[in-house]
Amino acid sequence: MPTGLWLIGARGSVAVTSVLGMLALRAGLTAPAGCVTELPAFAGTGLPGWDDLVVGGYDTAAFPLLKKAEALADAGVVPARLVAALEGELTAVESEVRPAPQAPDQAAAAAAIQADLADFARRRGLERTVVVNVASTEPAATPHPAHADLDALRAALRGAEPVLPPSALYAYAALSAGCPYVDFTPSTGTRLPALIQLAEYQGLPYAGHDGKTGETLLKSVLAPMFAMRNLTVRSWSGVNLLGGGDGANLADPAANAAKAASKQRVLSETLGYRPQGDCRIEYVEDLGDFKAAWDLVTFSGFLGTRMRMEFTWHGCDSALAAPLVLDLARITAAAHRSGLRGPLPELAFFFKDPLDPRGDVPHGLAAQWHALESLADRLRAAEEGR
Repeated sequence: MPTGLWLIGARGSVAVTSVLGMLALRAGLTAPAGCVTELPAFAGTGLPGWDDLVVGGYDTAAFPLLKKAEALADAGVVPARLVAALEGELTAVESEVRPAPQAPDQAAAAAAIQADLADFARRRGLERTVVVNVASTEPAATPHPAHADLDALRAALRGAEPVLPPSALYAYAALSAGCPYVDFTPSTGTRLPALIQLAEYQGLPYAGHDGKTGETLLKSVLAPMFAMRNLTVRSWSGVNLLGGGDGANLADPAANAAKAASKQRVLSETLGYRPQGDCRIEYVEDLGDFKAAWDLVTFSGFLGTRMRMEFTWHGCDSALAAPLVLDLARITAAAHRSGLRGPLPELAFFFKDPLDPRGDVPHGLAAQWHALESLADRLRAAEEGR
């Protein structure tokens, strides 16, 4: 079951860590720590195996994947022994990574992306390709009337002015090419009504947004605790410090605002109200690919007694994100194989700001895990019925 994994941002830290991890798992050189799809709940669900995944993608950067992997090893993100052992395999993947197409308008750019995806599938004999966006966070999209209707969007894309932000243009091209789309970033992606119409018309599954790897993961565990114990959260404030390319990108106030909004949404959705406080994100170049977060929570208990909790999180962003990227690609491929279409709200387990078309996706991690298990049951039933 050869399955394509087409990465937008293929030379970035998350993408290269994902590729190196996949190759190491394929070669039996590492354990699948952090890979949810390797848990017993996903046995027999028809996921593509590590040997089945074929990687390609786009990036604006020109340096080779091997050089990026070596830099990540020097920074302590990935083991140097794996980079040395998998040098040939990384070079082979490099042959499928290219610059994003340049075109006179967005319609032509989308057509070129579709042609690349079709050529990739033909040359590599792929059954399907999942497109995953792991590029830098975008500012929120500027509203445009064409975002509301697929026919209007198709017409507007032929104009001289850009209509879609990059993440949404890639989503449009992927869905038009018959490829499921996953947005691991807080960017616009498939959020637009016109793209929802396109996914439905094409009969494709899609998922997003913003991979949940650190502070927000803890929020999704702790916020339900306060809610279930009927303790009133008075304030919840956090400071996030990160380096690397993502941190540098988030120095842009517009991109920073989009990310911060995504990180805070879990609180109001879980608690049913918005406590005081905000989430602040700062770029610290010296941290490289690592990140730290400090949160202060104040709450009231019985008789109004005031209390507080503090926690600190230190993690490596790429090492936390990479297994989730692989999980999402495998699950989305299996969902497509099983005939599922539209948003996959059961994948909320992986996201800070999950797609929630019906307004009933839980934001607590335990409840999200049960939803994910139910999706695994559906995939297993479909596989047993073949």
